[in-house]
Amino acid sequence: MPKLILVCGKICSGKTTYTKKLIKEIKAVHLSVDEISMSIYGGQVGSTHAQVVEKIIHYLFNKSIEIYNTGFNVVIDTGFWQKADRNEANEFYKNHNIIPEWHYIDVPDEMWQKGIRKRNNDIKIGRTVDCVIDDNTMKMFLSFWETPNKDEIDVWIINDWC
Repeated sequence: MPKLILVCGKICSGKTTYTKKLIKEIKAVHLSVDEISMSIYGGQVGSTHAQVVEKIIHYLFNKSIEIYNTGFNVVIDTGFWQKADRNEANEFYKNHNIIPEWHYIDVPDEMWQKGIRKRNNDIKIGRTVDCVIDDNTMKMFLSFWETPNKDEIDVWIINDWC
């Protein structure tokens, strides 16, 4: 039976780093909102960000069912920042007779700040193409964030690798 894993964590918490390692270990297909939005929009979605992300997520949910039903493991890396997002995902997969496995990347504040600085520096020197996380962006994203309860999560990971 294949696995369908949903990776939850706040912005720049190490979700993608964790997911890249996980997909190699379990031989899974990686589906990422960031990968699609960066590929299409170059990170410049501006005021339409929420609408674009919502459309990409729905696409990934449907694509994940297609992949899962062919017998492949799937890992979706999108954050699932709010409880309502996690509930929506659970309901979607329940309607397809799939129980997803939830992985949460919990990052201590000091490690999180280090990760943000590293990401911003990597962007500055051209090592990666991503969105710079300045103070205003961080505050905006944090205003949406709702830490999951222990009973929502199957695998709770403490990030010590940023």
